[in-house]
Amino acid sequence: MSDPVQPITVYVDADACPVKAEIYKVAERHRVKVFVVSNAFLQVPPSPLIERVVVSSGFDAADDWIAERARRGAIVITADIPLAHRCVTAGADVIGPTGKPFTEASIGMALATRNLMEDLRAMGDVTGGPKPFSPKDRSAFLSALDVAINRLKRAGFASGAP
Repeated sequence: MSDPVQPITVYVDADACPVKAEIYKVAERHRVKVFVVSNAFLQVPPSPLIERVVVSSGFDAADDWIAERARRGAIVITADIPLAHRCVTAGADVIGPTGKPFTEASIGMALATRNLMEDLRAMGDVTGGPKPFSPKDRSAFLSALDVAINRLKRAGFASGAP
């Protein structure tokens, strides 16, 4: 008896995610299940492929929920570097909202940069946050998500939701 084919699953760290509409569109096209995880109620399209998950308001509750389910065959969408690190370590594909993939090769530098910037902000040396989200970022994200799903399909993961 052969092992059942694992489905591709997308987990969205949704509280501040600017590309939810794009995720829904790509998920419908590829027929993959999406979990939209947040600390508060968010509107999601009425689709059997899209499931809203509201976690407690505890610190990192959404991150913990996602990280516990991250595995090979999962795609995690997040701008949260520590969460990205946890998910990459678990074998998931991780993509930032700007389309930047987080990989085993890049996550260490991303964590170090995040920690450095946090220290500089705490000392008052750096003010402000990331640059504004642009149409180019949205386009890069769509491309990165499509590439990740197609790569997982070629690796033998199922495109149809369970």
